Amino acid sequence: MSDQVISIIGLVLVFVIATFTKVHMGVIAIVAAFVVGTAVAGESADELFAGFPGDLFVVLVGVTLLFAIAKNNGTVDWLVQASTRAVRGRIALIPWVMFLITGALTASGAVVPGAVGIMAPIGMGFAVRHKINPILMGLLIINGASAGGFSPISIFGTITNGVVQREDLPGSEGMLFLTSFLFNLALSVVVFFLFGGRKLLGRRAEVPAGAPGEGGGAPADTTGGGTPAASVPAPAGERVPSPTPAGGPEAAQTPTSGQLTAPTAAPPKPRPPTPDTEEILRLDPVRALTVLGVISLALGSLAFDLDVGLMAFVVSAVLCLVSPASAKGAVERCAWPTVLLVCGIVMYVSLMDKMGTIKWAGESVSDLGTPLVSALLICVIGGVVSAFASTTGILGALIPLAVPFLAGGEIGAIGMISALAISSSVVDSSPFSTSGALTVASAPEEMRDTVFRRLMAWGLSMTVIAPLATWVILVIPGQL
Repeated sequence: MSDQVISIIGLVLVFVIATFTKVHMGVIAIVAAFVVGTAVAGESADELFAGFPGDLFVVLVGVTLLFAIAKNNGTVDWLVQASTRAVRGRIALIPWVMFLITGALTASGAVVPGAVGIMAPIGMGFAVRHKINPILMGLLIINGASAGGFSPISIFGTITNGVVQREDLPGSEGMLFLTSFLFNLALSVVVFFLFGGRKLLGRRAEVPAGAPGEGGGAPADTTGGGTPAASVPAPAGERVPSPTPAGGPEAAQTPTSGQLTAPTAAPPKPRPPTPDTEEILRLDPVRALTVLGVISLALGSLAFDLDVGLMAFVVSAVLCLVSPASAKGAVERCAWPTVLLVCGIVMYVSLMDKMGTIKWAGESVSDLGTPLVSALLICVIGGVVSAFASTTGILGALIPLAVPFLAGGEIGAIGMISALAISSSVVDSSPFSTSGALTVASAPEEMRDTVFRRLMAWGLSMTVIAPLATWVILVIPGQL
């Protein structure tokens, strides 16, 4: 049995054991990398550690730490309120705004994980506040990043077009960008209606300036005929006086059914803000500094090609120094289980790459002798591998595998390259890929397991659906 086959069996066992036992998948993946790496590939410990994605670790921890601090000091909630007012409370538009903004960031040159890392925590804040399915919000952000990711000045586009030019293949930068954008747009429409978007149509979230608003879409009742006065939170630092029912102070000692009253000796504390009764947040100095930090993070990534994770740590450190209260509990809320899982899987896939498994699989497919079937299988391999690894690295490695039969002219190069690029990028929704991992890490803690499972199911389904769809739409017409 060849080393490549053993490595594939090892990956399958990682998933099987993690599925049917309570052992964390990241732990199993690291153990598998150690066993297969030392016993089969002859790797030393240092060589194994070289496959650990330190850059991904820093990105995941840095971004989740920053937005945990931003959540603590109210910046995320302030951004949600401000953005809701910007779209005039139309909740159904919010996921599409996230799609377009993320797409604009990546089309302008931002790395896809960086754009997702910036937008996912903000999008999840919207999802919680306005009861939007977090899968819907997360997938539209990821799809938006992929939609803009193949512009001529983007990272994905630059890598793909560079490989095409180096291999002297026919190419079209505009065609690559257009097909990727339209495919992700169409996919997002399916996502929107599949994950509860229809229920959002017509819903509004009105938050009048200077007064609390209700997340259900109606303004807060201030006439006395609806929500009791005690249910409306007072400004920070002020107590809500207990309403005095008819009958005088004595009646306050024995509240009647439905009254939110208490003995006058112990007036009730203000109720904490909820999606239905929330106070209007103001841009205080700490929140303004946090917003400035997030903007600096985006600019550092876009304009100066600085690492998103390292920038996030810098901004987090500054915020901790300025406002120590904002940092309370932030480190504990980093998505440590997600970090371990993703880094473990990527470490094992990196070992497979060094063992030549990916190249071996691609060459085996190319030798089938049937160009159309080979084209489909190459797209499937691109999707499967990219679902567990960096799309940026995979694009440069997979396109050359298609060169032998593309050079023969039996398959249209432009359509094939576009199909391979799309198949390798839309699976970024997998929680084992950087964008999917960031989305899971940004989800509310109590929902992370659900988000992880749903994104895993969706991402793995895309490893089949996307190659098949792009093969039909982009590859087969070149043969007719």
